[in-house]
Amino acid sequence: MAKLWQKNYELNELVERFTVGRDYILDNALIIPDCVSSIAHARMLHSIDLLTADELEKLESSLKAIIEDFRNGNFSIKPSDEDCHTAIENYLTVNAGAAGKKIHTGRSRNDQVQTALRMYSRASILSLLEKGAALASCLLAFAESNKNVPMPGRTHMQIAMPSTVGLWAAAWAEEIIDSLKNLYSVYGLVNQSPLGAAASYGTPLPLNREMTAELLGFARVQNNVLYVNNSRGRLDSLVINAVEHIVLILSSAAQDLILFSLPEFGYFSLPAELCTGSSIMPQKKNPDGLELMRAKSATISGYSMTIKQIVRALPSGYNRDFQETKEPYMNGIELAAQCIDIMNLTFTRLQVNRANLEAAFTPEIYATDAAIELVAGGASFRDAYKEVGLNLDSLGDREPSAVNSSRTSTGTGGNLNLGAAERDLRMIEEQTAASRAALLNAVTALAGDNVELI
Repeated sequence: MAKLWQKNYELNELVERFTVGRDYILDNALIIPDCVSSIAHARMLHSIDLLTADELEKLESSLKAIIEDFRNGNFSIKPSDEDCHTAIENYLTVNAGAAGKKIHTGRSRNDQVQTALRMYSRASILSLLEKGAALASCLLAFAESNKNVPMPGRTHMQIAMPSTVGLWAAAWAEEIIDSLKNLYSVYGLVNQSPLGAAASYGTPLPLNREMTAELLGFARVQNNVLYVNNSRGRLDSLVINAVEHIVLILSSAAQDLILFSLPEFGYFSLPAELCTGSSIMPQKKNPDGLELMRAKSATISGYSMTIKQIVRALPSGYNRDFQETKEPYMNGIELAAQCIDIMNLTFTRLQVNRANLEAAFTPEIYATDAAIELVAGGASFRDAYKEVGLNLDSLGDREPSAVNSSRTSTGTGGNLNLGAAERDLRMIEEQTAASRAALLNAVTALAGDNVELI
């Protein structure tokens, strides 16, 4: 079967392998998004009398057949196809006759790729938002159940001031929630339809871009057709940047868990089923999942940088360089989803060892509290600071469980104010659910029930 661009010559075999790369493998993720987008495009072409009703019916039934065949493992992309878009059009040409040769009318592979990627991206981002919200909810519940469990606060990794497990956990939860807000704002940029931009300059046909945007459940049309193609890679980098920020948080949380679950600390215990063993040391239970969390966060940062490096010096309009942004983009999204799931699982199973946490409250942890008490008695803070600092050996023991009684300002251990974070989380969940419903309704109306984009 012919390539979409093929005319009267054959591409050199070495050049073909080099230019196709892994696209024919990666594009398995875009088969369903492309078929759904093509149904919308076909309906629009029919609306402007470029397809007959019979041709539209043949195209729709064939595109739905591709989706079903792919789900059953009976549709594949060959290296000679280059990508899913060629494989799909070749199938249509065979199975829908002359109508198959008309599906590309008014469309370039450039806006076709962009549209399939946007559909894939919307579904992927919503999935990440749902996973992230589940993790934040888990952390808030963990914080609530451990809000009165003392935990040494640390700066420079040294004993600093009294804190609680609840305060520690809620800090991760609130930061993740803020990062989810950022990711949802990026979703708003992705939720623009590129279809109809063609090869960056539109076409002379009276394409109804608003119709296809509505059919595909996009919030709006991405207006400027040159901007559509210019935004490839750059918009992807915004998504990966937002995803990267979430995983940066998880990496730091993983480091805390590794440190605080060491036998020398013993604040937490990781369940055995979340740890791997040593090939030589029988006693080992290694936190490999958390260690890899740190490394994989760096991998995602690398994907982010790769995308930006590819597009940073490109001239306007489509350039084949954009193809190389697809793999780091897809890999970054997939890897972030795994990281979120692993951290959710970890906090669900994490054991808190209160006795060890309380035993870590050595007298110097109360130094600042002692200085504040002198201030309450009339001393200046600087004098109190010096007095306590020169007499640390006289601090004496205190009751760790009383840590919250003296800390009642908003956001402190005695007043976690989790309700504010819970309200923000509910807003994210509601926005995500509404966006998910809009996307699902559009896909269902085009391709039928039980069709998942990813």
